[in-house]
Amino acid sequence: MTMSTLLTLEQIQEAQQAIHPYIHRTLLDHSSNLSALAGTEIYLKLENLQKTGSFKVRGAMNKALKLSEEEKKKGILAASAGNHAQGVAMAAARIGIPATIVMPENAPLAKVSATEGYGAQVILSGAVFDDAYQKAVEIQKETGATFIHAFDDLEVMAGQGTIGLEVFEELPEVDTVLVPIGGGGLIAGVAVALKSLKPSVRVIGVQAAGAASMAHALSIGRPEPLGQASTLADGIAVKRAGDLTFAAVRHYVDEMVTVEEEEISQAILLLMERTKTLAEGAGAVAVAAALQGKLDLKEQKTVLILSGGNIDVNFLAQIIERGLRRSGRTMACQLLLPDQPGNLEKVIELIAQERANIINIEHSRYDLAVPLRSARVHMLLETQSFEHQKRIIQRLEGAGYPLTVN
Repeated sequence: MTMSTLLTLEQIQEAQQAIHPYIHRTLLDHSSNLSALAGTEIYLKLENLQKTGSFKVRGAMNKALKLSEEEKKKGILAASAGNHAQGVAMAAARIGIPATIVMPENAPLAKVSATEGYGAQVILSGAVFDDAYQKAVEIQKETGATFIHAFDDLEVMAGQGTIGLEVFEELPEVDTVLVPIGGGGLIAGVAVALKSLKPSVRVIGVQAAGAASMAHALSIGRPEPLGQASTLADGIAVKRAGDLTFAAVRHYVDEMVTVEEEEISQAILLLMERTKTLAEGAGAVAVAAALQGKLDLKEQKTVLILSGGNIDVNFLAQIIERGLRRSGRTMACQLLLPDQPGNLEKVIELIAQERANIINIEHSRYDLAVPLRSARVHMLLETQSFEHQKRIIQRLEGAGYPLTVN
């Protein structure tokens, strides 16, 4: 890797000047709630509040602004799981040039609709980003449009690196920064910016365990594709780290950690409840790493980059429901009652006496699996805690109504 292919601080500073009129300078917010939970000083860099809901617009805009007039006429092209798509589409709209975006077939509907809303043509192809990328390469050969890579491009990396400049400008005493990693464009830019300005800063990459392509590349010394990249954090579901990003990460990044799916899910819900912040899976991985004891962060000023907030509302509902079950605030249960008048009323009264709320109830007599002269009752209860659930179970069993928790 030659010096000409390594990102520089000067390129990032130039990008900051170029894209300033088109983006938000997002808030760096101290979180007392997360600080108490992590046992250190936690600051959130809220790129979920960036235009298009993600940091990706920074790199896309920087790349698009450098196009020649001839290149603008042919338009721009990108492959993306969603956030880069919106960033490229918005950049094209602001400059007034056509854009074509290839997205995986399972890309969240909200991201597809948002991309189309900016005026871009969307083509769905393949299961993950890498498949969509191959299709985009084919289209680029046919049309001659300028391909804007989601991460493996110096101008894109420079745009993302402006986040690092903002962090340092607002918190020069920063000790550690946790950065989500998919292909590596974000952490490459941020690491170059911060390490150039303050070499003592720890820059730590966080990947989903099911899509740890950069960690894999570092372990074997070169980028190689994973067999699969499966994670709820679709924004970082990348099979292969970039070549340019790998070089920057190997040179500047101090450490890599991975987080599991349940840890990501818990972080999304925790952010909503404790900080009133909405993050997508990729945006929550740094929080997951900080709060799950993956790193020693004691007595440090730690910045967690929330890279995006574009989460599908139906998927968010699943995360909330699972989180409520996991924390003892809802309980799905069933019981078999003698099919006699008054029994269901007694059960409901006992539940009310324990101050639980019935969210949903189903009463079945005709299911062939239900014994004759019996009725099966399924309930979803709103409860206060697992201890509260235990009291409800004991109360019903004491009254002759044995309960099975699903």
